Amino acid sequence: MTKFKRGVKFFILFFFSTSIFSVLVLGFVPITFTPLMLIRSVEQAFDGEFPVAKRNWNSYSNISPNMVLAVVSSEDNKFPEHYGFDFVAIERALKHNSKKSKKIRGGSTISQQTAKNVFLVPARTWVRKGLETYFTVLIELTWSKRRIMEAYLNIVELGNGVYGVQSASEFYFEKDADKLTKSQAALLAATLPSPLKRDPGDPNGKLRRKQALILRIMRKVKEVNL
Repeated sequence: MTKFKRGVKFFILFFFSTSIFSVLVLGFVPITFTPLMLIRSVEQAFDGEFPVAKRNWNSYSNISPNMVLAVVSSEDNKFPEHYGFDFVAIERALKHNSKKSKKIRGGSTISQQTAKNVFLVPARTWVRKGLETYFTVLIELTWSKRRIMEAYLNIVELGNGVYGVQSASEFYFEKDADKLTKSQAALLAATLPSPLKRDPGDPNGKLRRKQALILRIMRKVKEVNL
């Protein structure tokens, strides 16, 4: 039993020390690979495709403000002011999902999505959700809002093998991320949270309608200061 207790203590100490160290380091260096990218590469290989991951890190200052405005308008309109969690959105999601609707509604903030994408695998379990909460608290305490947004926009999945706004801008619009128009930024944001089912390179009517909705919200929000 004594060895077991020592083992548990060592594991806890190891987990907290390595996780905190990782968060601190990744608060400054470019994040070029995530667990999701590995999973997608394996899936591509099993499908008989050569694993491809288009990703180009771009600093916050080299990403169009239109893209920041689009994802805040679409995904998390309280991002500049909350501390990692939007409890109103979470409550609404819980009420909606309790009705056993076919369409599951999420209440995750951009901070939570960043924590999940950088440090965890996309599994629907309470353990993963608990770890997501832990890492969200860590990045909110140690990273600036600008850094969280920078990381999110550089690792977010925006197509099959397409990660980050810079790669998506090049792939779909043949331009750099700092040149994205409001319409293009809204179209990329409209693919979330299902980028593998929605193609901004060949948008259908449903995707166009979501793009139009995001543009209307963007006109009301006007700008995001981080």
